[in-house]
Amino acid sequence: MQVASLWIHPVKSCRGCGVDRAELEEAGFRHDRRWMIVDSAGRFVSQREQPDLATVSVTVMGDHLALTRPGHAALALPLDPGPAAPQQRVTVWDDAVDARRASPDAARWLRSTLGLDGDVVWMPPGSARAVDPAYSQPCDRVSFADGFPLLVSSSSSLDALNAHLVQPVPMERFRPNIVVSGSEAFAEDRWSVFRVGTVRCQAVKACARCVIVNTDPWTGARSLEPLKTLSGFRTRDSKVYFAQNVIHARESIGQWVAVGDEVVVESWREPADAPVFDSRVKE
Repeated sequence: MQVASLWIHPVKSCRGCGVDRAELEEAGFRHDRRWMIVDSAGRFVSQREQPDLATVSVTVMGDHLALTRPGHAALALPLDPGPAAPQQRVTVWDDAVDARRASPDAARWLRSTLGLDGDVVWMPPGSARAVDPAYSQPCDRVSFADGFPLLVSSSSSLDALNAHLVQPVPMERFRPNIVVSGSEAFAEDRWSVFRVGTVRCQAVKACARCVIVNTDPWTGARSLEPLKTLSGFRTRDSKVYFAQNVIHARESIGQWVAVGDEVVVESWREPADAPVFDSRVKE
């Protein structure tokens, strides 16, 4: 098995960026979900309620990010707004997080391009957001991602899903960080400890999917698929699952993952512990 593709999503819920290699920091890949759109109350905004965020492209360019949307001027955000940037306490799900406002121009840009009354915030390195303690060690950290530093999927799992769809969907729908090729479909359900190149990882929880996967990653249009089909064969406890939430070992901080790196599973979950699903679509 090997790494087929790598993705970072600098601004939570905006379009992702495919990269050839990525450096691991404490909270995941560098630049991944380090920026976030918040409403006027400081609560995160995502494609769940604002699907047209999918139409916002994000590019890392030198010392800044560029946010672009067709028909509108670009917004430049510095990679580090500096200590003078106003501080703000923001919320991601049930977590309160220390952040800084990313740019004095961000609120105006959101209003003019998306009709959104909000702002863009940045998570500074000193802002510590803990991973759910039920699945982690006290030292594990996460960015503005929903809950875990990394999300891993496999191209064979997507192929298995697309075999049941009239209109195939791209992997971008599922917003992973690492896509693995060369495995059997949904084999990642039973991975426990594995290595990606030199990086040691642990799969800790299957990823429950929401309506975001039904959002076209280029137009923002929303339909019933692929969640409807996935629910026919990937449902457990009233939740629909695709891909695995992953935590990297602390000794991997500072290491790089690259497309083409070998992926080796070192230990497997016991069948009773693995989120095994019926591979047949239920009519």
